[in-house]
Amino acid sequence: MSFAPGTRVTVRNDWPEAKGVKVHIRTPHFVRGKTGRIETLIGEFGDPEFLAIGRKDAPKRALYMVVFDRADLFPGTNAHNETMTADLYENWLEAAP
Repeated sequence: MSFAPGTRVTVRNDWPEAKGVKVHIRTPHFVRGKTGRIETLIGEFGDPEFLAIGRKDAPKRALYMVVFDRADLFPGTNAHNETMTADLYENWLEAAP
C-alpha cells in the first residue's frame, strides 16, 4: 500500500499493548483513530516494532509524515488553524472514507 501526498488517512484505532502481549509501539496514543493527510513519504525502514524485540527479519515499511488539525487531536483547546505532524508507518494507516 502506498499513499500519495495529500491523501486523507485514518490512523488505526488499535491498542496491541493492552492485549497483554509485550510489544513496542511507536504510534502515539493521541493520533489513534484520528484522520489526517499525507504530507510526504519519508522513506522505507525496518519495522521498529520488530527491531525493538531483536527480530532481524523486520519487514521494510514505508514511513510517512502525516499532518493533523490540532483541534481534531485535542478537542476543546484553542487550536484553530494549527497543525501537528506525526511520522507514522504504513501498517498503522488506512485510506480515510
